[in-house]
Amino acid sequence: MLWDLPGIGTTKFPAKKYLKHVKFEKFDFFIIISDTRFRENDVKLAKEIQRMKKKFYFVHSKIDNDIQAERRKRDHFIDLYNVNMCFFCDTGLRGLGIESPQVFLVSSFELHLYDFPLLHQTLERELPSNKRDTLLFVMPNINPEIIIKKKKAFKRRLYWLATLSAAVAAVPVPGLSIAVDLALLVGAVTHFVHAFGLDIPSLTRLSNRTGVPYADLRAVIISPLAAAEITAGLLMKVATQVGRTAALIAAEEVSRFIPFIGIPVAMGFSFATTYTILKSILNELADDAQKVFEKALGLNTSV
Repeated sequence: MLWDLPGIGTTKFPAKKYLKHVKFEKFDFFIIISDTRFRENDVKLAKEIQRMKKKFYFVHSKIDNDIQAERRKRDHFIDLYNVNMCFFCDTGLRGLGIESPQVFLVSSFELHLYDFPLLHQTLERELPSNKRDTLLFVMPNINPEIIIKKKKAFKRRLYWLATLSAAVAAVPVPGLSIAVDLALLVGAVTHFVHAFGLDIPSLTRLSNRTGVPYADLRAVIISPLAAAEITAGLLMKVATQVGRTAALIAAEEVSRFIPFIGIPVAMGFSFATTYTILKSILNELADDAQKVFEKALGLNTSV
């Protein structure tokens, strides 16, 4: 989970009491963001984080604005990206006592440019292995590789979800397995949709950021689960359209009444049903995420 902490040095959060107010000890790493020069309070914060032996990163946002402003001032070509990087590292943070600062220059309107991909790679590399997927799932789809990584990470979870479904099928209560499976599917598919950025708020933000009309983004999506409220009824309708699913569900319920071997057989059917449904939905949503990415940025790639 990512937390947006209040800025340091404000009236409600003065610098002297900031660390106590925000309870720094419970966070894994910190990203210090500024759209101007990093100031003394930012450096004090970084030094305290460093003292706590936690990771921190400086992010200068709106770098595209800075580069455009500099271009208007100059009448010859110059590597403005490196000019800005040197400014923030050498004359800024190093001058305030931060040795070897990790600085990333980003644009919220063009996340695929500048240092945002590098920031993601750095966080992924330096985070504990058990938290990398959590970071991955909240990352926007800045390139095709992110979509592929999300798909692979979700696919690894399918076996666990299918095993949970099979375990519930072992309970000899009619209708319980289907009810629990539907709740499990709603939770899993909702996570898929949000992680791939296919929910309505995410698509709206993408439309606003790229200038591509929402209707155009929505038009390339095939899955009925994208940009929709995920309900048990909708999932049941989608699930029954997946090959052999209806037959597997019926076979699971009937097999319970087979003496001695009925429950193990039902567990096998439940595992197969849940895995088949989730795999099909995951593949379709990943394909939709790729199409939306291409539509938004005009790239021709495939998952």
